[in-house]
Amino acid sequence: MEEEDGIERSERLVVRSGSGGGSDSRWVDGSEVDSESPPWSMLSENVGREGYGSLRRRLAKKPKRVDSFDVEAMEIAGGGSDHSKDASVWSTLALAFQTLGVVYGDMGTSPLYVFADVFSRVKVESDVDVLGALSIVIYTIALIPLAKYVFVVLKANDNGEGGTFALYSLICRYAKVNLLPNRQPADEHISSFRLKLPTPELKRALRIKETLERRSFLKTLLLLFVLMGTSMVIGDGILTPAISVMSAVSGLQGEVPGFGTTAVVVVSIIILVVLFNIQRFGTGKVGVMFSPILALWFFSLGSIGIYNLVKYDITVLKAFNPAYIYFFFKKNDKEAWLALGGCVLCITGAEAMFADLGHFSVRAIQIAFSFVVFPCLLLAYLGQAAYLMKYPDSASRIFYNSVPGDCCQHHGYPFFSIPF
Repeated sequence: MEEEDGIERSERLVVRSGSGGGSDSRWVDGSEVDSESPPWSMLSENVGREGYGSLRRRLAKKPKRVDSFDVEAMEIAGGGSDHSKDASVWSTLALAFQTLGVVYGDMGTSPLYVFADVFSRVKVESDVDVLGALSIVIYTIALIPLAKYVFVVLKANDNGEGGTFALYSLICRYAKVNLLPNRQPADEHISSFRLKLPTPELKRALRIKETLERRSFLKTLLLLFVLMGTSMVIGDGILTPAISVMSAVSGLQGEVPGFGTTAVVVVSIIILVVLFNIQRFGTGKVGVMFSPILALWFFSLGSIGIYNLVKYDITVLKAFNPAYIYFFFKKNDKEAWLALGGCVLCITGAEAMFADLGHFSVRAIQIAFSFVVFPCLLLAYLGQAAYLMKYPDSASRIFYNSVPGDCCQHHGYPFFSIPF
């Protein structure tokens, strides 16, 4: 009896406004966006028909949290399914393993050239140079791929799909701003809601939404930003593999007689042609093929990093103090700003974490980066910095010179084979 009274009290009148031909809007209360309270589903025989008046609400079971910011998306059939990616633990771990070969290839090869590029602009004259550059790299990786992508951006997906156009589709689901025919009938129903909530954040969001809907110039500008972002992702997908492959092949210079710059370019082109032709076999086969290789690569990076860190200079751990970033810029002035371009190379390919989301799942990408990619990259950069503290003249070939073993001589040129 008490439950029936509670349900009766939860009834809300939903009014259709703008009878003169404007946009339709309905006011709903704040229970839909309260993560602690169960959501409401509205049932009525008149839903979807014009001229409906009041709708009765009943209490529904709280659905599983979905990676979307949509508070009314529960009305869409399968809106919270995330493409049926609620897999078992082992399936998620298998997907996480495959992401190593598809998502993290570019980011995994960044230790090949990051410090070499940074110290081509800034000379290693003191410990501040090494610790400052290392501190920038550490916090760049921690703030953008880890904090931004893993904990924020990956959750802003469009029913399990990632990428620039997925974000655009998500925005169009809330507001009538689309210039492309990407809306569904259910989206029209959702976008007519207006949240009647007292919080300043939601009031500000509503004002932004109404401003975007009124001005066609802003709609066009939004679409241009989407196209620009997509173009930049495509450009990064073309440039980054070229840099990675050429950096890997350049390790053969000095070791193979007659292997000069021309040979590096020719071999790199052949490898790139083969790699891009492999893509046509599909993400699944590419992931199965390259995942073991990249897994070995990442664990090798981590092992080499630990070895160099312990053997040469463990005091580089002081770089976790962000004050060294300030000391780095204070000492090197303009050259430090130029060196930032090299530091940003440590996150090349980070956008693939979101762009390739449709092939995998949010949880798989989060697990792979948090427990494999991030710690291994961190150890790799720490190990290279430790080696630079003892051998500052090896900055131009720091990756190859820092590889331990019989193939590496402290003042010579090591041979290190990159299997991709």
